[in-house]
Amino acid sequence: MASMDTTRPAHCSRDGWEWTKQQGLRQGVPSIGVIHPPTRLPATTVVFDVIVAGAGYTGLTAARDAALAGLKVLILEARDRIGGRSWSSNIDGYPFEMGGTWVHWGQPHVWREISRYNMRDELEISQSYDGGVNHFTLASRDGNKSMSHPEEDALMESALDKFANVDGNSGRVIMPYPHNAGYNPEVWKYDKLTCRDRIDQIAGTLTADELCGLEGYLLMTSGSTIETMSFFEFLHWWALCGHTYRGCFEYLIKYKFRGGQSSFARKFWDEAVSTGNLSYAFNTPAAQIIDHGLEVEVVSKGGQMFRARRLLSAIPLNVLGTVGFTPELDAERTAAIKIGHLNQCVKVHAEILNKELRTWSGIDYTTSKLVYAFGDGTTPAGNTHIVAFGAMRNHLQPEEDIQETLKSVTALTSMDVDRLVFHNWHKDEYAKGAWFFPGRGFISSYHTALRARHGSIIFANSDWAVGWRSFIDGAIEEGTRAALEVIQELRKGKSNL
Repeated sequence: MASMDTTRPAHCSRDGWEWTKQQGLRQGVPSIGVIHPPTRLPATTVVFDVIVAGAGYTGLTAARDAALAGLKVLILEARDRIGGRSWSSNIDGYPFEMGGTWVHWGQPHVWREISRYNMRDELEISQSYDGGVNHFTLASRDGNKSMSHPEEDALMESALDKFANVDGNSGRVIMPYPHNAGYNPEVWKYDKLTCRDRIDQIAGTLTADELCGLEGYLLMTSGSTIETMSFFEFLHWWALCGHTYRGCFEYLIKYKFRGGQSSFARKFWDEAVSTGNLSYAFNTPAAQIIDHGLEVEVVSKGGQMFRARRLLSAIPLNVLGTVGFTPELDAERTAAIKIGHLNQCVKVHAEILNKELRTWSGIDYTTSKLVYAFGDGTTPAGNTHIVAFGAMRNHLQPEEDIQETLKSVTALTSMDVDRLVFHNWHKDEYAKGAWFFPGRGFISSYHTALRARHGSIIFANSDWAVGWRSFIDGAIEEGTRAALEVIQELRKGKSNL
C-alpha cells in the first residue's frame, strides 16, 4: 500500500481521499460544505420546535422551510459538513463531485430550488464531443471494441429499450406516471424480478455487445449486482427519464453545477442561518431517540441531550439501524432497516494528463474493477477529468491499495494519471452505501412503512421518496413534505392554546 499522509488542514472535511504523484494518499479533502464554527447552540437549555437529524438535502430543505416559518430549529449532523451523500471538493480551483452530481429541469423539486436561488447560469454540460479521441470503448468477453459516440448511443438505446419494453410501448403502459409508480397495479409483478431475471427473459434478442453494454449500465445505476438489483426500480428510473435511453442520458449524467454540489447546498444553509431561527451541532451523531409524547429527546454518541416538540429523522436507511429508538420501531420498518438497500457504488475521479480523452467514454466488463467511465471536464491546469464508477461486482476499496485503484483506472483505457479523488461510501459509517437502490420485492413490501409516522418522529429521506427516489430531487421532495407536516402541526397546536 502507498504511504499515506494523515495531516489535514482545518478547512478540509474528514471525508474523502486524494492521491497525487507528488504527495501520495491523503485522507480528507477541502469543501465549502464544511461549516465553521461547527456548533451554534443557545446559551441555555431550550426545547426546540423541531430537531432535524441530518444535514443532507432532505435535512437542509426541512430545516430551511421550518426556520423560514418561524420555528426554532436544531440541526444535528454526524459529519463536519452539509450535503450528506451529495457534496463536492474544490481542489486547485476545480470541483470534484464525491456523490450525487447531475441535475435537470425535469426534476421538479431541484429545478424549483435552482430557480429560487437564480442558479440557472451556473450549470454546465459534463460531456464533450469536440476533438480528441471522440470515441467509446467496449471491453467485453469477446474483446475490446472502439466505436463512435453515435454508434454507442445506438447500441445502448437498442439494449435498454429491449430491456424495458415489457408492454410493447417501452414501459409507457406499465408505468405511465412515475410519480405514482403503482398507478397501473400490473406493474408490481415486476418487483418480483431481478434485473438478471429480466435479462434471461430477453436473452435471445440481445447481441453480445448489447448484453455487455446493458450489464455495464445497470451496474452503474445500482452499484450492486445484476443478480440482486430490482427490475421494478430500474423501470421507475426509466419512466422518470421519459422511457428512453436518450432521456436517461439527459436527466442522469449531463448537467452539473460549475461550482460543485456544495455550492448549491450552501444556498439552503445560508438562507436557513439568515432567519436567526437555526441552531446546529456538527460532529454530533445521534445514538438514542426517545419519544416522550409531548417531547422528543435525542442523545448523541458523545452523551449530549437535546429536546424538541418534534423530530425529523433524515438519517439514511442503511444507517437507521445504528440508532436506538424508544418506543421501538414497528416490525415492518425494522425489517426494512435490517435488509437495507444494495448500492455500494465506487466513484473514482481521475485527473489525467491526456487532453485527448476529454471526449472518451467506455464500459469495461472484463479487466477493471471499475465498470463505466467518461470524460467529465477540464481542470484549470488543462488536464482532463475522468469520472469512473464501480459496483459490488468485483468490488474495489480504493484507499486500501492505491496501486490497485490506479490499475483499475488505467485498465479502462490508456491514461497518465496525475491525481485521484474519491469518497468510499461503502466504509462511510454515516451512509453505509451510496444512493438508494433496492433488491427484489423491497419497494412493494416496505416503501409505505418507511414513510409512516412514528409518534412525534417523522422519517424523511430520499431513500423512500415517491418521485426521484435516491436522487437530490427526491431528497428535496422529502424535506419539503416533512417540513410542511411539522409546520402545520405546530401552528395548529399554538392556535389551540
